[in-house]
Amino acid sequence: MMQAQDDPKPQPPAEPGPDDCCHSGCTWCVLDLYYEDLERYRTALAAWEKRHVSERTDKKVRRR
Repeated sequence: MMQAQDDPKPQPPAEPGPDDCCHSGCTWCVLDLYYEDLERYRTALAAWEKRHVSERTDKKVRRR
């Protein structure tokens, strides 16, 4: 069985500050990169939550 310390909860990416984007249409805008990181975080979080819900369900079934 996997322990919680072996599977830490994903952490959200740091949100860019209000002055981090120069609004000049850069190819690799910090806001675009942030939104890509945010999407990866949400996907990872959903997978993590699914794994941990399964663990809690398994523990309840074994206690019966």
